[in-house]
Amino acid sequence: MEFTHFNKAGRARMVDVTAKDETRREAVAEGRVRLLPATLALIQAGAIGKGDVLSVAQVAGIMAAKQTWQLIPMCHPLLLTGVDIAFAVDETASAIDIVATVRTTGKTGVEMEALTAVSVAALTIYDMAKAVDKGMVVEYVRLAAKSGGKSGNYLREDRG
Repeated sequence: MEFTHFNKAGRARMVDVTAKDETRREAVAEGRVRLLPATLALIQAGAIGKGDVLSVAQVAGIMAAKQTWQLIPMCHPLLLTGVDIAFAVDETASAIDIVATVRTTGKTGVEMEALTAVSVAALTIYDMAKAVDKGMVVEYVRLAAKSGGKSGNYLREDRG
């Protein structure tokens, strides 16, 4: 496999996507934040002092997806056509599951945008609740699925 982010001199470069076809692309990323049951209850009750944790995390994740190209050095700036963030509370595991779906029609995929959205949403949950639970853990951030582009479709077998 050839590394595409290096030029002939072995130095970093942004991959040239000029000749690639524009296709409909979608990526879904997922993550999980594990926290104390009492912290989860406070979030669900809207009783965290900084405000509505999941609403703020949702906006933060959307903003992060839109700014991925400014955070990850070799990412292209993309015109995103849709970003959606969903949360599911798992009371048994005392966790919040995060799913980000990002779409575009373009020359390169949106996997990094979806992963960034989940990462920042998870970090926002941590930031908003850290006063009551510094032991929260972001257990994982991972690509769950992608479609479009030359490499085709991907679906994670152990999707959460």
